[in-house]
Amino acid sequence: MRALIYLLAALATGCAHRVALDVPETLPEQRDYQIGAGDVVNINVWRNPEVSLSVPVRPDGKITTPLVEDLQAAGKTSTELARDIEKALGKYIQQPMVTVIVTSFVGPYNQQIRVIGQAARPQALAYRQGMSLMDVLIAVGGITDFAAGNKANIIRTVDGKRQSVPVRLRDLLRDGDISADIAVLPGDILVIPEGWF
Repeated sequence: MRALIYLLAALATGCAHRVALDVPETLPEQRDYQIGAGDVVNINVWRNPEVSLSVPVRPDGKITTPLVEDLQAAGKTSTELARDIEKALGKYIQQPMVTVIVTSFVGPYNQQIRVIGQAARPQALAYRQGMSLMDVLIAVGGITDFAAGNKANIIRTVDGKRQSVPVRLRDLLRDGDISADIAVLPGDILVIPEGWF
């Protein structure tokens, strides 16, 4: 937490210009959000509150609702899932009108940013367009006092091959070096090792 306060203070006092991120030449194509395991979806069936509810997407990517059992949700957009539910409910309800709203986002595994090691709160995050290393560190609460921040790496898959991209978390957080802030991509894994004293 202290590291974030130092960084924000450094940004407020001396960094009035924008620094370009190290952005890959080709960014992922912006697509409609695909539902993933762990997301929570709110299903509204117009004029049928008894079958309207919020349900989590199970680890196998499916949901179960009243009158609809084991329907695949992961990998679909909310509109696609709504049409599938309408089709399934059509056996029981005349012309159902369904709206699906994703209320808790995790996303498919290949669209997540995973943070492991000496983060304050290691976790998987849903990727957002234009996300940077700083965004990831804010979401996980920074790094612990035991982290070897400048020995951290991002494991990234490019053209089917895994690459290790060194990152300087300590410089970014503790020294306010914005040049250490780089773009992250869907599927990145940030590994923060423990420092040896």
